[in-house]
Amino acid sequence: MERASSLAKTVSLLEGAGEVCLACHIRPDADALGSMLALAHALRAPGRRPQRVIASFGDQPFEVPDILHFLPGLDLLSPPGAVPGRPELMITFDAGSLDRLGLLAGPAARAGELVVIDHHASNTRFGTIHLVDPAAAATAILVLDLIDALDIELTADIALGLYAGVVTDTGSFKFPATTPAVHQMAARLLSTGIEPGAVARELWDRAPFGYLGLLSGALARAVLEPAAAAGHGLVWTTVSCADRAAHGLNLDAVEPVIDVVRRTDEAGVAVVLKQSDDGLWQVSARSKGAVDVGRACATLGGGGHRNAAGFTAAGGPAETLAQLRPLLAEG
Repeated sequence: MERASSLAKTVSLLEGAGEVCLACHIRPDADALGSMLALAHALRAPGRRPQRVIASFGDQPFEVPDILHFLPGLDLLSPPGAVPGRPELMITFDAGSLDRLGLLAGPAARAGELVVIDHHASNTRFGTIHLVDPAAAATAILVLDLIDALDIELTADIALGLYAGVVTDTGSFKFPATTPAVHQMAARLLSTGIEPGAVARELWDRAPFGYLGLLSGALARAVLEPAAAAGHGLVWTTVSCADRAAHGLNLDAVEPVIDVVRRTDEAGVAVVLKQSDDGLWQVSARSKGAVDVGRACATLGGGGHRNAAGFTAAGGPAETLAQLRPLLAEG
């Protein structure tokens, strides 16, 4: 009921707006950036309102992660400083809370209308309209609903952003949220002519040579705690700033480490602590289903889903794990 009502209200706002600002969460992933760019393409269709569309995210420096450079529409992006201080209408993508917007949190809080499009169960409902559905496998699914409701033709550029969001947030269609409807949506997106193999190569099958050395070190440091996480087992490792510097890698390049670590048979939960340039630790957590890492990470100021979540920690790895372990033990 809320999803249908919010969809109708959003369509009405977009059809009457002269300007709309689009914002996805900081350090955007494929679902956040792909969904935002898809709607940016759609709203620029000939003859459509609003007349002006500003798309951004609140990072400083304002840099698109290397792994997402294949997405069409990067030229549609503007730095956060281009977003008005009090937008008439603002739409956010894949952000569970206001602080996830970084530098754009202020403009979002002051927006005349703020539409929140998201699929995280931990969403704090910080907007005026909430197109939020935790049952949706990706934010991209909700954005496609909006594009359809606006009666905008699905082009290859729109479809590629949405497909990137769906394929990543379903773990290449492996996660439990992958329903028959998700596959039907993927088939529709592929019918526009986009190449699934090309998307997979960009997202998972390429890395700079230095990544091999960094991965080797991270795996050598991996620790297995069979009794942790209520007996389901925990495997964890770290990647410090020094580790990245030794191989000439930025923080984005470290993201795939979790996908290797989580394969451990003896562990139901995998955690990778990645130190950012400001000294904070970005914690990625994955579960095989028995443990709700989304709840645990939300308790520590982050968020996500039952099987994939994260948070930012100011303390070191030992202190952070000491806080996390008892939460994982709750199941």
